[in-house]
Amino acid sequence: MNIYVPMSTTKRHNRITGTLFGSVLDLLRKDEINALQEECALVYFGTRELPCGFKLVDTTLVDDATHFTENVITELEYIRPDFVLFKNNLYLENIKQTRTAGQPDLIVEVWSESNTQNDRSFLQSLYATSNITEHWYIEQHSNEVACYFGRDEITTQSLVDILVTRDGLKFDLRYLSI
Repeated sequence: MNIYVPMSTTKRHNRITGTLFGSVLDLLRKDEINALQEECALVYFGTRELPCGFKLVDTTLVDDATHFTENVITELEYIRPDFVLFKNNLYLENIKQTRTAGQPDLIVEVWSESNTQNDRSFLQSLYATSNITEHWYIEQHSNEVACYFGRDEITTQSLVDILVTRDGLKFDLRYLSI
């Protein structure tokens, strides 16, 4: 399993993403997961400007992983989600470990007022291009967690409860509920 957590600009945002990361520290200590560097980005095919012309990289379709990680991955567009977790799904990294390609098991975005509707729409559409990726959206000033699996909306969760992925991973953010 691999995790990527960048730091953000607000205290609540950092507390949410930090707590998500802290929830899986036991797996990290047991070497069952690997934490990616903060500057690491998730790459995708296509461009943001072309509606429906973008998608997360399906690494199972990459014929030559060495060529891809040495030449292709650094040329792709990228985004920096708030929290990315690879557990069962395959991923590839470039040699500097600054860019990752794949369809994560879980992506979490913590929305703030600075996220425009265009940004939100684009990211949600991009994450939905993977039918094996669970993606959650937390409003910074709310307890509601909108949850999706691929293109399908699944049961909304709340920060007042322990958050659980479809795969059974648990994240206890209850002390952050408002």
